[in-house]
Amino acid sequence: MSPDHPVSGSGYGSDVSRIQEVARESFGWEQLRPGLAEAMEVLLGGGDVLAIMPTGYGKSSLYQVTGTILDGVTIVVSPLISLQEDQVRALGEARDVPRAVAINSSAGQRERERDWEALKSGEAGFAFLAPEQLANPEVRERLRAVDVSLFAVDEAHCVSSWGHDFRPDYLLLGDVIDELGHPPVVAMTATGAPPVRAEIGERLGLRTPRLFATGFDRPNLRLEVVRHEEDAAKRAAVVEQVRGLVGAGLVYVATRKDAELYADEIEEAGVPAAAYHAGLRRAERDDVYERFMDGRARVVTATSAFGMGIDKHDVRSVVHASVTDSLDSYYQEAGRAGRDGEPARVTLHYRPEDFALTKFFSGGGPDADELARVFGAIAREPGITRAGLAERVQISVRSLGRLLGLLRDADVLSGTDDDLRAADVVPGDAAAKAVAEAESRQRIEHSRAQLMQEYAETGMCRRQFLLGYFGEELPEPCGNCDTCSSGSAQRWAAEHDATREDLFPLAARVRHETWGAGVVMHTEADRLTVFFDDAGYKVLSLSAVTDGGLLEVVGPAA
Repeated sequence: MSPDHPVSGSGYGSDVSRIQEVARESFGWEQLRPGLAEAMEVLLGGGDVLAIMPTGYGKSSLYQVTGTILDGVTIVVSPLISLQEDQVRALGEARDVPRAVAINSSAGQRERERDWEALKSGEAGFAFLAPEQLANPEVRERLRAVDVSLFAVDEAHCVSSWGHDFRPDYLLLGDVIDELGHPPVVAMTATGAPPVRAEIGERLGLRTPRLFATGFDRPNLRLEVVRHEEDAAKRAAVVEQVRGLVGAGLVYVATRKDAELYADEIEEAGVPAAAYHAGLRRAERDDVYERFMDGRARVVTATSAFGMGIDKHDVRSVVHASVTDSLDSYYQEAGRAGRDGEPARVTLHYRPEDFALTKFFSGGGPDADELARVFGAIAREPGITRAGLAERVQISVRSLGRLLGLLRDADVLSGTDDDLRAADVVPGDAAAKAVAEAESRQRIEHSRAQLMQEYAETGMCRRQFLLGYFGEELPEPCGNCDTCSSGSAQRWAAEHDATREDLFPLAARVRHETWGAGVVMHTEADRLTVFFDDAGYKVLSLSAVTDGGLLEVVGPAA
């Protein structure tokens, strides 16, 4: 079910004083940010919540405070072990808060057994698990023996095939929630553009969820883009910018090799730096994280592996030495800067050909024969488990998860991973539907890469561009980005006619003869951004659309 409109209150006024008391006495928060207390009231009243809040806003307080007040166990689905352990540590440092445990591969079997017993007996009140663990029938069986009072989904955009970080294991969460009797659910993300919000609600089976969207604007972040023609010039500019940095900084790169190279160059420039990527051993990654948090490493050069779970408030600069696959990814990583509310600088360095590489790496469709083979095996043996299927078809568990996700997306596969069921269609047709779904997703990913390139090359206010992508309007240029400082944002606004924006209201449903149905994401002067269900994002000339009758409004704004 799609989320409701944003609300300012929920009507459960009797819980307000208890929320404020726990926030203050247990966690030391004298005042909660707007929307947080209201969302907690909804959860305490038994409702579901979709929280779209920027990085550093305090989304974790939604389950921390609510879970402390409620009897029973709060389940938190979190994709990274490091993030789970940080949250367990934070809850352990709070006063009069139920014990928290993280059940993951970093603990031994004996410790995991103790944690399960603590949850079952009520000794522990918070449990952190990764989504892939919930594909394990034994884990779900154990959860059913626990008194679950709240279910929290962190990084909830991962459940959406329209999202920039889709993960098939998140598709199981709706079934898990139902198996647990559908306790109150809070789904949290920092990057929920309107199409993603709707799919989160549908995939998780949220019941008339209340949407709390507090806005994406981070006025303290100065947004900059620097274009380079040569890679050597780009590398030198990145190092020079970091050399002059006051405070902590992050440099995001595309490859492990670049993470190491940039770290070495920045060290040679006299700035303590460390590289972080998935190729490091766990102990090495933990060491880099600790050095960054305590200030021994002022700068971390990282792939996207160093992202979720970074809770360092005094990062003064985030530099992208490589372009990202989407504005969602970019803004999430950029949001690591300035979480203390103080001024911070966010800079993208790029070469024009970098975008061609991004589009190349986003390619690669599924094998129809492989999909048909997997579907056929399920059809021949209804109720087969995911583990049994992997053995039967001789495909790695990781690859199989992707194929099953595509078959689920195509509505030809149902059931949980310990009870897979095929629809009544022939394997070839099932594979064709799944391939069509994959191609649609690829078109959407390609459109995201195109919008990332438009952001880099635009002359309009960068903040207006970014917020428009997320479905928000900024009436005037922000004054805190490079295009505003150069005057190009003001010139761009003056050159574009804004008289026809009211013809296509924000969130209106529209139809195009070629691209089909879509939703209006943003109108800005002569620029109209539409997200088409099958074709992804398209940026259109508003005058061309109106003069040529290219779009038909088929439904009101949501």
